[in-house]
Amino acid sequence: MQAIDVSEGDIMSEPVRDRGIRSLPTAQVRHGRLRRSRAWKTILATIAASLAVVLVSTVSVGAITLAQINANIDVVELSVLEGEEERVIPTVGDWEGGFNVLLVGIDNEPGQLDTRQRGGATLNDVNILVHVAEDQQSAVAVSIPRDMVVPIPSCPDPDGEGASFAMSAQPINVAWSYGGLNCVVLTVEALTGLSIPYAGAISFNGVAQLSNAVGGVDVCIDGPIRDPYTGLDLPTAGTHTLVGGTALAFLRTRYGVGDGSDLGRISNQQVYMSSLMRKVQNEGVLTDFTKLYGIAQVATSSMQLSSSLASLDTMVSMAQALRKIPTENIVFVQYPGRTGGTGVFAGKVQPVTSAATALFDRIRADERFVLEEGNTGRGSTLDPSAPAVGPTPEPTPTEVAVPKNGKVEPEVEPTLEPVAPEEPAEVLAGVEGQTAADRTCSVSN
Repeated sequence: MQAIDVSEGDIMSEPVRDRGIRSLPTAQVRHGRLRRSRAWKTILATIAASLAVVLVSTVSVGAITLAQINANIDVVELSVLEGEEERVIPTVGDWEGGFNVLLVGIDNEPGQLDTRQRGGATLNDVNILVHVAEDQQSAVAVSIPRDMVVPIPSCPDPDGEGASFAMSAQPINVAWSYGGLNCVVLTVEALTGLSIPYAGAISFNGVAQLSNAVGGVDVCIDGPIRDPYTGLDLPTAGTHTLVGGTALAFLRTRYGVGDGSDLGRISNQQVYMSSLMRKVQNEGVLTDFTKLYGIAQVATSSMQLSSSLASLDTMVSMAQALRKIPTENIVFVQYPGRTGGTGVFAGKVQPVTSAATALFDRIRADERFVLEEGNTGRGSTLDPSAPAVGPTPEPTPTEVAVPKNGKVEPEVEPTLEPVAPEEPAEVLAGVEGQTAADRTCSVSN
């Protein structure tokens, strides 16, 4: 397995961004005889003072950390479509149901190193809608192709000066230019019919930093991948640990994987995201304070968050909900679309309405589904060398018989009510993707 990184100067179109020891003076020591009671008081006072220092230091560090994180957060207010009721924002920490959150990756963010090379327009290049079911036992992450042509509603200007005109057919990645994160949310709500009370946008430079914060992400490729447009150069087939600029280049590559289309790019991204989810769940990332702090620093310094999401309680509650979902119940899918259309769809992605309707009907009803076997998408394929993965085992409680009068009572088998077998999940045709448990490899172009 190779750990590969690309420095900022190596990426053509998307570059990313002793302590001395001093001895204390030694005081002269006088030896004398102290009464025992005073000695114990001195020891207890010393212990109490030490504990106080530890407690104060811990609280101070925690307060400074939280203050630093809160100071970094760029907060965005989300509005509603004209004629819709105002949003009721639940607090996830007090709410045990499901939720929807939109994650947006920004291309050409102000300050990004190659902004002038790319024309200066800021685009919502990656759009992922995450739906967690009401019972918090399953989740679906829907990637919407950046080139998909969709209606864009009228969006309020972020500066509060008027609103944009509604448009019937535009690539979804221009929504940001008409009203920032709020306009992307309004566009995805209109497209999917789902209410989205939570949203966050991260810069591409932040994506690179995030890969470092988690310690790298392992991805499998079926052959060498080279893309001069992003600077990606993975010279051999197999598993690579991606960090920094290489992780960013991998997520951005389009011409290096599959058929070179935006749809192939999405399935390539899902190889990365499923591996990242397995790492977060299985390798203790959520219990490692150093990594958690690093993730929090990246998230708050590189992200815009809706006011509903800009709360430590809310973010922790969401992370805990996702942590408990079995990986085989986390499904990454592409919003159904096809290329090769004409008219406004020429050179773009055209939505497949029938398949999209079937997908979102199940998401709204929290109905679990499985994808057709091997239908991972144009940019990925099942890893032929991956070990067979069974379902996540349910924890089985153990009961210990309590001895009575020194004798162990014989164990009594508990009487269990018969449980009806769970209905198998329906196969959803025409939708591409994979679960977080599926081991997949990116297909080189």
